[in-house]
Amino acid sequence: MTNTSHTHRATTEDSPDVANTAHGDWTVDDPSVGEMQLDDRAALRRVSGLSTELEDVTEVEYRQLRLERVVLVGVWTGGTSAQADASLAELAALAETAGSEVLDGLIQRRDKPDAATYIGSGKAEELRQIVLATGADTVICDGELTPAQLTALEKVVKVKVIDRTALILDIFAQHATSREGKAQVSLAQMEYMLPRLRGWGESMSRQAGGRAGSNGGVGLRGPGETKIETDRRRIRERMAKLRREIKGMKAARDTKRTRRLRNRIPSVAIIGYTNAGKSSLLNALTGSGVLVQNALFATLDPTTRRAALPDGREFVLTDTVGFVRHLPTQLVEAFRSTLEEVADADLLLHVVDGSDPMPTEQIKAVREVVTEVLRESDTPPPPELIVVNKVDAADPVTLTQLRGLLTDAVFISARTGEGMDELRTRLAGVLEDPDVEVKVLVPYTRGDLLARIHSDGQILDSAHEADGTRVHARVPMALASALGEYAA
Repeated sequence: MTNTSHTHRATTEDSPDVANTAHGDWTVDDPSVGEMQLDDRAALRRVSGLSTELEDVTEVEYRQLRLERVVLVGVWTGGTSAQADASLAELAALAETAGSEVLDGLIQRRDKPDAATYIGSGKAEELRQIVLATGADTVICDGELTPAQLTALEKVVKVKVIDRTALILDIFAQHATSREGKAQVSLAQMEYMLPRLRGWGESMSRQAGGRAGSNGGVGLRGPGETKIETDRRRIRERMAKLRREIKGMKAARDTKRTRRLRNRIPSVAIIGYTNAGKSSLLNALTGSGVLVQNALFATLDPTTRRAALPDGREFVLTDTVGFVRHLPTQLVEAFRSTLEEVADADLLLHVVDGSDPMPTEQIKAVREVVTEVLRESDTPPPPELIVVNKVDAADPVTLTQLRGLLTDAVFISARTGEGMDELRTRLAGVLEDPDVEVKVLVPYTRGDLLARIHSDGQILDSAHEADGTRVHARVPMALASALGEYAA
């Protein structure tokens, strides 16, 4: 397939003459899966600066034509002002990833969020004036609001109000591509939506049962079921169905994982903060073309690829969903089957964004989620290797501090390739070969042992003799113990 919209790459066999040929003579590589996904994601987008709206356009028409224009609001309850600013900056990045235009942002210092309106009645009125001045149509709060807080704040500011959890769920809904990912996101959205259902107008009192004077029949007259109760029941039924589907998908994932464990292939799970460069690292280590995009939660579906160590041994890399501060509990629950890849891994490759102003906060947030997942699975934590990525874009002072703080970390740039050889060497050292070499003479009566050597080990040499099969193989420690009495 030829696609001239992609960057042209010459293969290693290309001669200098080929590299200097005209544009039309290039042989274009087939686009990778990630490139096609990126094209698909950008297939429908708005181009700024091309609006021809009339000055007297009505508000309804205007809202249909424009992107959501949002004002951010946060409550600073603890930590430094820099941490509060970083949290709001992250919220702005989330809003832009969801397709919104951020107009303004404000932070209020409080001991705790107001129970009624999150920011207090006085500040809510000020927020209303900012909404009017900027022309915003949505307010995004940097926290998870209760249903009562959402309703009360909407009544004051008179525009749509959503919280951080709803925003992250919206991004996940946009970026989920696999059947399992879509089911997990749908389940998380319904868990979030269920307590926040609100009836509008008469729908709160609309009856589904019989009333006096109706044709309900004897014994059926009464209040019946309100519209909102019907909606809640339907959502619960849909959630139960999604849970069954996800459970079935989990069984298939467990089967693949068991097969890898049986084949004794070391497993490495890539974990890290969103947009830390996990997918870029996967591509750099395996040569696969998974989707890479400079956006938060660009990839959600776990991707497993084979890779080889410098000594030729194979291992598998699994790219997991990115984490973020205050990751919604609904998402952790819904993506639990995906996150279980972490519990069964032989090594956690913890990717940290070295260009972030607060990388230690990222490490803390990721470890909190991993600890929660491992606590549920009741398994000891796998060893962790921290990889500080994006050193080519990082501040030198921050890098110096990180080198002093994270003495065992590997500093790399997945984009430029800096430090990748050191990372491969470290991986070869951490993923020690658990197998041992044996030289045995297996009697023909013990075909079961020979079958285990074939299935669980690696045969280096074998020969059939009068007394049995002479085998030189590399096998797991447990099998080596069973073969001890047949040592040649």
